[in-house]
Amino acid sequence: MNINLPNFNVKNLVKEAGSTISRVVQLTEEKLGTTERTEYDLHFQNLAERADVTKTWTEKIVRDTESVLIPNPQNRVEDFIFEKIEKSKPKRLSNLEHLALDMIEAGGDFGQDLPYGQALIKVGQAEQKLGRCEHDFIATSGICFTQPLRKFLDGEMKTIGKERGILETKRLDLDACKNRVKKARSMLGQQSKDGISPEAVLEQAERDLRVAQAEFDRQAEITKLLLDGISTSQASHLRHLHAFIQTQVRYYKQCGDVMEQLQRELAKMQHPKPRLRINSEDVDCGPPSSVSMHSCDSDSLGGIALDSDPDPDLDKSLTNLLEDFHIEFDTTAVSTVIFVTECSPINEDYMYGKQGLLKGLVPRAFVEMLDEEHDVTL
Repeated sequence: MNINLPNFNVKNLVKEAGSTISRVVQLTEEKLGTTERTEYDLHFQNLAERADVTKTWTEKIVRDTESVLIPNPQNRVEDFIFEKIEKSKPKRLSNLEHLALDMIEAGGDFGQDLPYGQALIKVGQAEQKLGRCEHDFIATSGICFTQPLRKFLDGEMKTIGKERGILETKRLDLDACKNRVKKARSMLGQQSKDGISPEAVLEQAERDLRVAQAEFDRQAEITKLLLDGISTSQASHLRHLHAFIQTQVRYYKQCGDVMEQLQRELAKMQHPKPRLRINSEDVDCGPPSSVSMHSCDSDSLGGIALDSDPDPDLDKSLTNLLEDFHIEFDTTAVSTVIFVTECSPINEDYMYGKQGLLKGLVPRAFVEMLDEEHDVTL
């Protein structure tokens, strides 16, 4: 019965074992400080240091960006596993979409005809749009930013790390050969050992040293070329960063457009507020304390008029209007006499006033009714 066994080269196996032992001895002696080591040139050291800094910060940037895009660490781990096994990532609802569904459902239960129910449904629909924008932002950011950086780490940086490891191995072999040469030279003039003259040992050691030096130099050049390529990679990373910023700008603009549209829709659902024209400027009528005027005399009081001109249909009463508006520079109290009547429909905060050709809404809180026998001259 013939058994085909792999062809092992015993000499190479022994040689590799010997080289490994020599490297271990060399590294141990370097750690103990009992032997010298070959130092890399300054340019190579700067390139290697820059590569280490690039790797460290790129890993942090990728990790932090993924944390921003997918805050839940469990979801990030799940996506990483599905990516490694080359399966599609599970579709999950974001927090905004969960909120949107609950708002829409609550609005339906509260009543779509009621203001609160309508508002909940409108807000829920807007949150759904924000959720879709968020999904698009996460997907686009991964394609244009995090995936290229991770590809750089998994590809180019791993290759550089591998070549640097080989270079370190070649350096250990070179230093081990240098130590053997020194040892062989120190044995010159002594008797032969194991039938091999010291001259032959020195010659073999110098031959091994030349081979090790050539291999080290060649590997150093390969590694240096790879390290120089990091500059090109950073230029590419800059383009990816610009693309990521453009994606962010587009995402926040979409979110802003959705919220502005929601604000307009909610404003249409509210009852319109009366508007006053003060010194030819439109002002929303709020609480009296919110009114601010540059001047407050009888002329400016007469300049208050309503955009719409409601028709009074109740009896007119003689009143004394006491105004104490908040003035921008000082506070002035103004009193004047006008005719007022109730608005139609009745407004709890305002009454309809008229003075000569001027007419409009006046705050009810600033109106004091006069007795009929009070002498008034208009």
